[in-house]
Amino acid sequence: MVATAPVAVVGGSDHLGVEISVADGAASVGSFSGIVRGTDGLGLISYYDADHGHLKVRHCSNASCSEGTAAVADGADAVGLDTSITLGVDGLGLISYLDYTNDDLKVAHCADPTCSRATSATVDSAGAVGAFSSITVGTDGLGLISYFDHTNEHLKVAHCSDVACSAATTTTVDDDRGVGALTSITLGSDGLGLVSYLDYTNGDLKVLHCSNVDCSRSTTTRVDTTGIVGDSSSITVGADGLALVSYRDATNNALKTAHCLDSACSIATTATVDSGLGAISDPTSLRVGADGLGLISYLDGSGGHLKTA
Repeated sequence: MVATAPVAVVGGSDHLGVEISVADGAASVGSFSGIVRGTDGLGLISYYDADHGHLKVRHCSNASCSEGTAAVADGADAVGLDTSITLGVDGLGLISYLDYTNDDLKVAHCADPTCSRATSATVDSAGAVGAFSSITVGTDGLGLISYFDHTNEHLKVAHCSDVACSAATTTTVDDDRGVGALTSITLGSDGLGLVSYLDYTNGDLKVLHCSNVDCSRSTTTRVDTTGIVGDSSSITVGADGLALVSYRDATNNALKTAHCLDSACSIATTATVDSGLGAISDPTSLRVGADGLGLISYLDGSGGHLKTA
């Protein structure tokens, strides 16, 4: 099937003039990265330092991030995998991540806009939890985190108890067996959480809609059940106020999108955006551009290129 959206290659021989900078030149750093724009308008990047087993944060000093400072946000052993970063209502970075040593979900709260210092807290230690985390801030000004409970193979959501997320209440929101991997969370137009994730038992894309601010009540929908789909999803809300999800169709080695038709995503339309990509599981990343339309970055496994649609 031909692509249903314009596709560009931004790496490899078809380079389109992208400016690339080395943000941290230390050995074995940069995996599991997340990025947000700070209150100063400059990038704030969370990532894993595999050489030391630490969570690090890079604050860009210019728009291209060719200059900046890096700091250790959590110096414990083997922490900082599966990071996700957002800005809290205090204008400071809030990062969810996996403590691999203890199999816990942790959150780091930056103490200043550059995140030169941070405090960290364990918010869920019930079994092996915290993988595939994704964080946003709810309408109550508190962090909301989706993540995988590996022990029970369930999807969980943590609602922070304060701005720094020094503690949180946790809820198992989908207790079907084999669900909750590769989560992505956003706020819907109704101000409530929306989570896209993989049901790897059935190979389906699922979307969960929180029924209240702390997501202690929710509904789930199987958005795409055609083949093995739902891997590496990313969710955002479009200019029409409805959720848009990008994800991989493993059966056809394709990039797909789902467009929700109501605020709870109880029904959606799906489309193939790019096909013949090769079997890879790198996450897609989806945002809405200045034109109000979706912009997706992803890896073409067949050519080893970064592409955008």
